[in-house]
Amino acid sequence: MKTGKKLIPILCCIGIAHFCSAQQVEWKYTTNSDRWQDEHNVTVSKAQNQVKYDVLITSYKEQTIDGFGGCFNELGWDALNLLDPQKKQEVLNSLFHPTEGVCFTYCRTTIGGNDYSRNWYSLNDTEGDFKMKNFSIERDKEALIPYIKSALAINPDMKLWACPWSPPTWMKTNRHYATKSGDHNDLKEEDQVLEGDHFIQEKKYLDAHALYLSKYVKAYQKEGIDISMIQFQNEPYSRQQWPTCLWTPDAMRNFIANHLGPLFKKKLPDVELWLGTLNCNRMEDVNLVMSDPKARKYIKGIGLQWEGKDIIAEIHRKYPEIRLMQTENEAGGGTFDWGAAEHTFDLIRKYIGGGANAYMYWNMVLQDKGTSTWGWSQNAMIVIDSKTKQVNYTPEFYVMKHLSHYVKPGDYKLKTLGQDENLLAFRNKEGKTIILVANKEDKIKNMTVSINGNVLNLSLKPKSFNTLSIKL
Repeated sequence: MKTGKKLIPILCCIGIAHFCSAQQVEWKYTTNSDRWQDEHNVTVSKAQNQVKYDVLITSYKEQTIDGFGGCFNELGWDALNLLDPQKKQEVLNSLFHPTEGVCFTYCRTTIGGNDYSRNWYSLNDTEGDFKMKNFSIERDKEALIPYIKSALAINPDMKLWACPWSPPTWMKTNRHYATKSGDHNDLKEEDQVLEGDHFIQEKKYLDAHALYLSKYVKAYQKEGIDISMIQFQNEPYSRQQWPTCLWTPDAMRNFIANHLGPLFKKKLPDVELWLGTLNCNRMEDVNLVMSDPKARKYIKGIGLQWEGKDIIAEIHRKYPEIRLMQTENEAGGGTFDWGAAEHTFDLIRKYIGGGANAYMYWNMVLQDKGTSTWGWSQNAMIVIDSKTKQVNYTPEFYVMKHLSHYVKPGDYKLKTLGQDENLLAFRNKEGKTIILVANKEDKIKNMTVSINGNVLNLSLKPKSFNTLSIKL
């Protein structure tokens, strides 16, 4: 609930004296017409009496940041390959260079096909191959692996995690990659999955799927790619015409406790297992899985997307020791506009404010209208025109850059107090305070921020995203 301006008593002399110059403050701003520009009109003053503030940035450290990233998809690699080698490298550098551009450090990839694959595929389509003798990542060597290796060549320290959208179809009740019929698949209406478990809940199938996921990690290791974490199902609550698979919470609990967990502990003990990616706001379902000690001992974190934003703060309060991740930025409608960027900023604020240690964008690069193989046009950070080869860095690129260029793995979110919701603050390893703040109004917004006994007076440009790096 919003309140009036609060007062913070700071004991000193009367008035506000000039304390430091703009050299101690780095300020970048982005508007729809001016991207990633320097703002020099800023001073920090020492507070010497009671001072009104909009936001108080405390020194209380909340969650540690694990990193930020996006998802490697086949259609993203196809878009990049429209460019000549020099321009392609520039785009890759803008995403993955450790000190320039967005500086992504923690990214996602898909196990088998997803809605931004060229078409559906799995890594073992051989019916009844429970021993995974025909498991193969040859398809991934066409696009996903070159895409990932191009990023790792720029930033070898980047972490990776993976998730399937669907297991092989022969492991599913309707023998189809989808749960819902539609104009972009051949699933018959009578074969739709309306509720319950889409995965066959028999031991030999569950063991085979655990083996399938372990084979994936080991095959990528042979390619020189370390997958540090697995979430075994993307959106287990989602009925869609693209690759999906429904799992009930009890089935998720059983799979982790009795199949996936024991196998990974034996064969891949260094690979983390997370519960996710959960696209639900049902806290009772999270509790059902987490209350089973056999499952809980294997779960290192929880991944949330879409409806998961409604319960992340509650999960953080109930399970403060568990790591949390926003696993997929909401996709939008292929508008690539300022409104989409403001929505993404709201999601960042919601998830990180709720306790998330990491935040994932969805498609980093797409072409033209950003249309998926299954007909949904979605947003991206970078859009390439297939005819002119022009590269458009969308407003969402800059929203992510305003966050991940400055906030690195190991930095802390700081607790803030006050009436303005559009501000997040962090403390980095150099002792600098990083402020991410948006002005969604059509006019200049004046804001007073109290930090470390000092006062920062900000004049935010209309419709702008801002990052300030302050050493006090």
